[in-house]
Amino acid sequence: MKHKETFGDKNNQSMEDIMNGLDDQVRFSKLTYILIIVLYIATTVLLAVISNSDSTLNLFGNPVPLKTLAGVLSSLANICIIFLVVFYKKTGFITALVILGTQFPMLIRKIFVLHVYGSIPGIFTNIFTLIAAVIIFVSDVKLAKYQKGIRKQAITDRLTGLLNRFACYELMDDLIAKKENFALVMIDLNNFREINDSKGHTTGNEVLKVVAKRWCDCANSDDTGTLDFVTRQSGDEFMLVIRKYLDDEDIMDTIRHFEKVLEEKVTIDECEYYLSASFGYAEYPADADNADTLFTYANTAMYEIKKINSSNHILRFSTDLLKEENTLEMERMLRTALEKGNIYFNLQPQYTMDHKLRGFEALARMRDEAGQIVSPGEFIPVAEKIGIIDKVDSMVFKKSAELFGRLLKETGADITLSLNASVKHLMKSDFLDELKSLLDTYDIPAGNLEIEITESIMMDSADKALACINSIKEMGIKIAIDDFGTGYSSLSYLSRVPADLLKIDKSFIDEMNNSDASKKYVAAIVSMGHIMNMEVISEGVEDDAQIETLRKIGCDFIQGFIWGRPLSAEDAEALVKGM
Repeated sequence: MKHKETFGDKNNQSMEDIMNGLDDQVRFSKLTYILIIVLYIATTVLLAVISNSDSTLNLFGNPVPLKTLAGVLSSLANICIIFLVVFYKKTGFITALVILGTQFPMLIRKIFVLHVYGSIPGIFTNIFTLIAAVIIFVSDVKLAKYQKGIRKQAITDRLTGLLNRFACYELMDDLIAKKENFALVMIDLNNFREINDSKGHTTGNEVLKVVAKRWCDCANSDDTGTLDFVTRQSGDEFMLVIRKYLDDEDIMDTIRHFEKVLEEKVTIDECEYYLSASFGYAEYPADADNADTLFTYANTAMYEIKKINSSNHILRFSTDLLKEENTLEMERMLRTALEKGNIYFNLQPQYTMDHKLRGFEALARMRDEAGQIVSPGEFIPVAEKIGIIDKVDSMVFKKSAELFGRLLKETGADITLSLNASVKHLMKSDFLDELKSLLDTYDIPAGNLEIEITESIMMDSADKALACINSIKEMGIKIAIDDFGTGYSSLSYLSRVPADLLKIDKSFIDEMNNSDASKKYVAAIVSMGHIMNMEVISEGVEDDAQIETLRKIGCDFIQGFIWGRPLSAEDAEALVKGM
């Protein structure tokens, strides 16, 4: 490898050495250590000075001998010794022994040679401080030994003996704190479940032990030319941290080496197994600036390459992969919302050109598990993609029809409820039965219900769609063609649809007053709708100038923010009752 000569001398550090290095990191800085010693020396010197002084200190108007402060300074000096032992473990204890050891000869000389008997308390104080330091240190050693055993259990995988994901996260957090580049590789063994199913979990566990040993030996060797750290996450999933590389090719070379080691034959109970794995990786800080996001990205890449199932088993994370990840998360949210009834509706008013309420269009809305509103632009496309848009439709149908039926009964208003039906929903064999159930259950006259379809439905299965639409019409329910002009259906198809209403898409209304051509196009749609015996409604109307233009070209209805934004069920009810 091209980087081996550059970094090979740094690869003598084993994975155990790396974890020990993390354990042994000093909690307090060297500067604090020096400051404690300086404070001790200063306190001791000051203590010696005031002990031999006959001076007094004026304290609250009273003369106080300086010698009375000797006890305070002595206690402060002893606290410094205790701090050294508590904060700096073995180093602090040795320092305390040296400091206290040098004190005893001087104190003994003062007593027996200079006959300064005031030093006797100092000897006992130092003895007691020494005893306290020894007790603290011995207790700390025992506690540290116990904690080390507990910690080893916490960061070690019991089955394979490899370090686990907690150890991996500790290392990543440390590397991020040091701003050191590294790559996180997520590894999943391919088809490992077949071994468990065919040979049993005991054999599967033995295979995992062999794999773990190979990769551990590989990480502890200098074969890759990088500094590697491998852990077992769970099941047949492993994590690999790669450091000391020059570029992306170095990372690939290291992963290929681990892949090659894995693919060597494994023999368990005279049975031979050949393994492969999927590798997905992401880099710090190029792809993410924290461990959790890096883990997510590497995992996303790993599952993507596993899903592709190609001969290449290695993939680096890219932002394009997040689209699929977001789809999966949105699918989960959608299914949860359907299960918990968090799909609801808003009602957007529709008006005649004289500002008389025609009715409402029911719009699907969704809340997530935390109660936050999710944009329809996010969940509707996913619902269509994964094939559950019909379930979303049905929940909106039932909830909005329940309110609408009650409003009609209480007010006697002659208004229309317009429901959007997706292609998948319309094509269901029980769609007509669902509509009949709505009419009967919520006591809605068929003429007050309208089903909106898009013109593209004619491209999917024209004959079946027409048969369903004709049956809807026979029930007395109205048909509206939504987003007219944005699809690709021919007029010959549309002329066969027994629709009552043509809806002009907002995109045409937005440009209508900006160019004469756009205005003529909208006028042509209105005229064409009238020719086909349909009324016409314009969506997305937002200002008075648009209303005036639509009035002049003969549009029948409008729907838009200028006269009515989508309303909650309560606000829609208040609007109808206030008519």
